[in-house]
Amino acid sequence: MMERIREGTNSLAVKIILSLIIFSFAFAGVGSYLAGGSNPPAATVGEKEISRAELDRAYQNERARMQQQAGEQFNQLLGNPEYVKRFRQNILDRMINDLLLEQAASDLGLRVSDAQVKAAIRAMPQFRQGGQFNNDRYQAALRQTGMSADEFANYMRTDLMRQQLVNGLQSSGFVLPSELESLYRLEAQSRQVRTITLPVDDFAEQVTLTDDELEAYYQAHREDYIQPRMVKVAYVELTGEGLANEVQISDDAIATYYQENQSQYGSQERRKVSHILIEGTGDEAKAKAQQALERLNQGDAFSALAKEMSDDTFSAEQGGSLDWIEPGVMDPAFEKAAYALPEKGDISGLVQSDFGYHIIRLDDIDPADVTPLAEVKDDIRSELQQARAADRFYAQSTTLAEVAFEEANGLEPAADAVNGKVQYTDYFALDAATGLMARPQIQQALDSYDVRENGLNSELIELSGEHAIVVRLDDVKPEKQLSFADVKEQVRETLAAEKGQEQAKETAGDLIAQLEESGELTESDYTFSAPMTLNRVSQQQAVAELAFSLPQPESETASYGVTQNRQGDVVVVALDKVVTPEVPAISPQSQMAARVQRAMSNTSLSATLQALREDVDVTYAESDAQ
Repeated sequence: MMERIREGTNSLAVKIILSLIIFSFAFAGVGSYLAGGSNPPAATVGEKEISRAELDRAYQNERARMQQQAGEQFNQLLGNPEYVKRFRQNILDRMINDLLLEQAASDLGLRVSDAQVKAAIRAMPQFRQGGQFNNDRYQAALRQTGMSADEFANYMRTDLMRQQLVNGLQSSGFVLPSELESLYRLEAQSRQVRTITLPVDDFAEQVTLTDDELEAYYQAHREDYIQPRMVKVAYVELTGEGLANEVQISDDAIATYYQENQSQYGSQERRKVSHILIEGTGDEAKAKAQQALERLNQGDAFSALAKEMSDDTFSAEQGGSLDWIEPGVMDPAFEKAAYALPEKGDISGLVQSDFGYHIIRLDDIDPADVTPLAEVKDDIRSELQQARAADRFYAQSTTLAEVAFEEANGLEPAADAVNGKVQYTDYFALDAATGLMARPQIQQALDSYDVRENGLNSELIELSGEHAIVVRLDDVKPEKQLSFADVKEQVRETLAAEKGQEQAKETAGDLIAQLEESGELTESDYTFSAPMTLNRVSQQQAVAELAFSLPQPESETASYGVTQNRQGDVVVVALDKVVTPEVPAISPQSQMAARVQRAMSNTSLSATLQALREDVDVTYAESDAQ
């Protein structure tokens, strides 16, 4: 392949084309310098701009936060370009709202003092440890975000000033007891109804249609009978399923793994020790430590001497006790000396570490408890099989990606390279795909330019940790107009359903006319259902919505209306009675009062933002326009 490329580049035609491309790039570069390389903002709010870099940074931060919260579910949504566009637009709108509130707060003369900024930063949980502000955490966070302390303080000042305005708007709302009572009556109100259901299918079965009617309907609705572009997809799929069972693990490999990872299969030996620490490594410190050791040898109590002489003030208060230690925790010299003491109560000589000189006493031993190899052998085998299967899957997916790219005009070489096979789907429309082909990553790949227009293999698509696929379009049937003969029965079903629905509505209208005239159905075989009471939220939502929109019936006369249920059947509804509930005493501190106040506060904030947008000129870049 590379030889053919080199031969091609030596031809006169290719050299001319390459020269023209280089020439155009050179002038494009010069043009960009002359134009100053300006990059239009994402939006302009009054005299302030929101740069594309700021929008991109906010988008990436919000995207990372959502990925951490929602995981794979959010990643699948990102495969939908329309969702990504709306997601990005929402972030830009939020940034515009923040800037509008910031400008409004500044115009109102709201200010935040240095002391308030400092207090807010010190109160942030991200910077606290053990209930106290931790400066190391604060500095590490600043380094991670690339902000200086002053920049972060200014950001906090602006945010606090904006929050002052928001809090003022949200806390100024209040709810009167009479408003709560009225709202309760409306929300808890119910309505007693009776219904007659007219199944559309029953009317459709009675419809008689001629071929001329069917032909005329087809001609009037030809756009409804277009077969969309249909594709047949070839693909090579790799999964981790079954790979682990193919991996053979020897007993020697299991034994080696067990020896190298014994800490996973039991507890290590722990030792409870006490110590006396004399800080420093000079002669004076050593002499002081030697003096303490001699006093111990002369019979002084270890705990009393630790309290008197140890420079480790915390353990000294406990008589030198350090509680339990495990290998790999303490200073190496300290650990070696502690684990060299054979019996409880034994005292070491002077032990020098980076902290100074120690005298160590062994207080207790908790021996190691290791699970025998025989009991964990099967677990180790399974673990090693999974690990090697993952390695094999990674190697296969790498090979599949490379061969599919190098031999881009067919999948057979790629399938052979991984001992797989090329699989084929039936014909389907992309927007009606089901199963594997409906995955957003695959849909996006099938609609990419190289796959759609050039007929090439897609890149490797990673669907999950151990599930990958490469796809290509094996065949495409372009969009076409279906003939009347092809869709005659479909047209018959559609037209019969439409006429059946019309007849059902006419019958419903006749029933209501008879009811409104005489108050009963004397010339009909239809009867109402038993009375039932509906709330605003009901399983029969269409009936409930109609019932709550009908006028309240007068005396013994019902109110009537027509709707359609979820199945498309026509329903005649008789509203017999409006049931008004008893209103209990509602506390201003109740959940209902809090909910209403939140709704009023949000309404107030939304209205303020809308007014600010009308007063301030907000301009979107063309690519970011709503």
